[in-house]
Amino acid sequence: VQLQASGGGLVQAGGSLGLSCAALGSIFSINGMGWYRQAPGKQRELVATITSGGSTNYEDSVKGRFTISRDNAKNTVYLQMNSLKPEDTAVYYCNADVSTRFVAQRTYWGKGTLVTVSS
Repeated sequence: VQLQASGGGLVQAGGSLGLSCAALGSIFSINGMGWYRQAPGKQRELVATITSGGSTNYEDSVKGRFTISRDNAKNTVYLQMNSLKPEDTAVYYCNADVSTRFVAQRTYWGKGTLVTVSS
């Protein structure tokens, strides 16, 4: 199983950017999916998560600005980021709790995509 993220880039403060992350491979089921980020010199932190049923959870600083969603048919999770701030600059990582035919559920991580917000 691989998680392939895309959509990062450079955007001005106040702008918007969308990220997507597709889980690829022989997947039986996906439970939770999420986005995390790691800013320079800081620890990785939760941004948002979404369950298979669509329940969401957000880190306080992104509430009202970011929206996580998923397409279960495509095994893909999305993160729409609006009203971006310079402090949102970070490498964004997606993860997913995946079960395959031969491997019980475990958490997989994408390689990360850089989001840079200029002031």
